[in-house]
Amino acid sequence: MHKIKRAIIMAAGLGKRMQPLTLETPKPLIEVNGKRMIDTVINALHKNGINEIYIVVGYLKEKFEVLLDEYEGITLIENPYYDTCNNISSLYVAREHLSDVIILDGDQIIYNPEILNPNFTLSGYNAIWTDGFTDEWLLTVEDNIITHCSRTGGEKGWQLFSVSRWNSEDGEKLKKHLEIEFEQRQNRQIYWDDVAMFCYPEEYTLGITEMQKSDIIEIDSISELASMDEKYKKYIREV
Repeated sequence: MHKIKRAIIMAAGLGKRMQPLTLETPKPLIEVNGKRMIDTVINALHKNGINEIYIVVGYLKEKFEVLLDEYEGITLIENPYYDTCNNISSLYVAREHLSDVIILDGDQIIYNPEILNPNFTLSGYNAIWTDGFTDEWLLTVEDNIITHCSRTGGEKGWQLFSVSRWNSEDGEKLKKHLEIEFEQRQNRQIYWDDVAMFCYPEEYTLGITEMQKSDIIEIDSISELASMDEKYKKYIREV
């Protein structure tokens, strides 16, 4: 059994699909029903005793400085590549903290803090079972081990979410592989998840942490945001 000691929150992106809201506010700092998305992530981490938190920032990075006054234990890490590279760059700049770590996106809304339980057996991802079709990444799991991942989705499988745990051994491997891909191979337009899932799958034994659809929400568009908070409906007419 392993235990999470720290967290990395990915919050460097441009949030283009949420414009014009994100022209002045980074997506993780957008309020939904009076609460910023990233607050739900930080509060859920704290409820699980995870207080060493690294937030990777890039776009409108200065806006995140308010969090340093509001919470203890937070360190901001700047990603200078945020506007030219995919999110592999964000984990690359935070690679020194990949031991016994939970990695999350800052633009999620966490309703059930229990999904961030710090105790885990295998490195791997939070996932929900889906019978119907999804175009999100879909995992095949056999004997609690991830055996395949489809980037194009499918049906009857485990939908991957942007919450993952990495023990010290796998974190060290992930650090090494990030350096190879980002520095040596200049492979900078991939997701960081590609590194373990597709670049070096034979070197990791990954599992899943089961959760329910209602435990967490990923908001990808203004229309999805407006369905949760009526004050954003006016932006649908403006787009």
